[in-house]
Amino acid sequence: MDASEYLRMQQEDEKRYEGLCLRCGACCGALDADPCRNLARDSENKYYCKVYDHRVGQQFTVSGKSFACVPIREIFRFESPYPNCAYFK
Repeated sequence: MDASEYLRMQQEDEKRYEGLCLRCGACCGALDADPCRNLARDSENKYYCKVYDHRVGQQFTVSGKSFACVPIREIFRFESPYPNCAYFK
C-alpha cells in the first residue's frame, strides 16, 4: 500500500467515524457548567464546534479556563465517560 492509498483510507475511516456522532455536545462540556466557548447549536438544536477544523490544541471554556482539545478517539480510547455516546453503541 502506498502513502496516498493509506491517506485515502484514513480519510474514509475518519469520515465514517465522525458520522457516528449524535452531536450531543457532551464531550465538549455541554453537560457541564463550563463548556468550551466554541460549542454552539445549529437550527436543529444540535451541537457543533465553531472551529472544528482547527479545534485540536489549546482552547478555552466559557469562563476562560484553558484546556487541550484532542481528537475524539483520544478521549474515548479505553472507555466512554458518556454512557449514551454513539461511538460506543
